[in-house]
Amino acid sequence: MAIEIEQPSVGLSKIAVSDTHGEDSPYFAGWKAYDEDPYNQSTNPSGVIQMGLAENQVSFDLLEKYLEEHSEVSNWGSKGVPCFRENALFQDYHGLVSFRKAMASFMGQIRGGRAKFDPDRIVLTAGATAANELLTFIIADPGDALLVPTPYYPGFDRDLRWRTGVNIVPIHCDSSNNFQITPQALEAAYKDAEAKNMRVRGILITNPSNPLGATIQRVVLEEILDFVTSKNIHLVSDEIYSGSTFSSSAFVSIAEILEARQYKNSERVHIVYSLSKDLGLPGFRIGTVYSYNDKVVTTARRMSSFTLISSQTQHLLASMLSDKEFTENYIKTNRERLRKRYDMIIEGLKKAGIECLKGNAGLFCWMNLSPLLEKPTRGGELALWDSMLHEVKLNISPGSSCHCSEPGWFRSETLSLRLCIRIEHYEDEGLIWALMASKLRQLQSKACQATQFVSKHGSTYYKNLLEQNKQYIQHPPTVEKCNELSKQLFYTRLASIPGRTESFWKEVDYVKHLWKNRQDLKVEDAGIAALFGLECFAWFCAGEIVGRGFTFTGYYP
Repeated sequence: MAIEIEQPSVGLSKIAVSDTHGEDSPYFAGWKAYDEDPYNQSTNPSGVIQMGLAENQVSFDLLEKYLEEHSEVSNWGSKGVPCFRENALFQDYHGLVSFRKAMASFMGQIRGGRAKFDPDRIVLTAGATAANELLTFIIADPGDALLVPTPYYPGFDRDLRWRTGVNIVPIHCDSSNNFQITPQALEAAYKDAEAKNMRVRGILITNPSNPLGATIQRVVLEEILDFVTSKNIHLVSDEIYSGSTFSSSAFVSIAEILEARQYKNSERVHIVYSLSKDLGLPGFRIGTVYSYNDKVVTTARRMSSFTLISSQTQHLLASMLSDKEFTENYIKTNRERLRKRYDMIIEGLKKAGIECLKGNAGLFCWMNLSPLLEKPTRGGELALWDSMLHEVKLNISPGSSCHCSEPGWFRSETLSLRLCIRIEHYEDEGLIWALMASKLRQLQSKACQATQFVSKHGSTYYKNLLEQNKQYIQHPPTVEKCNELSKQLFYTRLASIPGRTESFWKEVDYVKHLWKNRQDLKVEDAGIAALFGLECFAWFCAGEIVGRGFTFTGYYP
């Protein structure tokens, strides 16, 4: 049992009480719903399936096979105890030389050898989250702004803003050009920041994009680099999905652009990379900052003392990434599997009448559910997301959590193994999306029928209600009369509270009965319930709901 401790009113820092952590977003709310009701094939087959987490498990068997064949890597090697001593004792902030060399080589390998990386410019961090925050601390001061294209990864609201005090100003992109970044959008965001008296210190892009699942075209990267050069600001390129493109040629790194320009103006460019996505090792917390700016490298290395990686982890991965036969096979196989799973999900969605943005990378798809919205608004999108989460039991991320300006777009993971388990008796994994779309349309149809019933029969119901209960109407029906009755009801009910416990539990049982038999709820009953809700709201406005003695309805004697 948890120990309960009285919480005194002791003051905390501004960071501790700040709401810029971003964790009130539907993105994190979906995670919470999954944590509270997780799917399990045996114990909870109707639980929530997590499709809001980009976790690459499709090639985990290759990693396990490598470790089985090279057990010495995780058992301190052939040197045994001496190797243990080497790893257990103090290591400087630079990290193991062997690991930094292996990382530099691997980063070049997944880019098809079209870009080279210097191990001495690699700064190790505990994941990409730490790398992005560390860079933000270095290039911007509290109150400054970073420009970030929308839609963007919801976690950036936490990673870039919370502890740094830096603002995010969105570069608004839309579906008219498949959410590509334009010079006009860049300039508009820059002027927006200036109008808010914010000093723009840089642009952060994700390439391949999260949540779009698509790479940034070379010409667009050229335009972005030209823009940051003209404004004399920084460019951070988050490339943690660079090895998760469906083909090597599909991805162009900002490093390739710099190399083609003979590194002119490269001092303003910084690359973030991680092994969490491409190698599927988020639990190892392996991230890197690669900067072409000497001062940034030096400062990042000093600051990395707050976010170090264990020597044992570096030792293991240095051996794995140095094995070229393994890495070549892994990269090739992983890309093939990612493409196959993506195509399967997209085809299933297409059969269900759901269109997606054309993607070529990443662990997710950007799907357009706007035709299913009751209203083309953010509220309509969140209502659909709520139905998906609690009725269909799928956690997907609404576009609004990614700051998308167009309602109806959703990000869904394409690699959920749990999803495959739930639908393993179907011939095509994509059929789950047909079932999902069918369920959504049922919910939408039911809501529309209830709305139509209310609009058609509302007036008649109102008149009949008054006629059937005319003996209770006090004349004249004025506001003053209502206030007087309201006071009478309030104090009468207040006096009856001690004897109303039994009535309260009757109402609870009645609500449970309705919920248990919700599948049999008739459209007419739903319409009447909706009207009754409106009626209760009107009573509340008149003050009468207070006089019902704080029960749900007040109708039980």
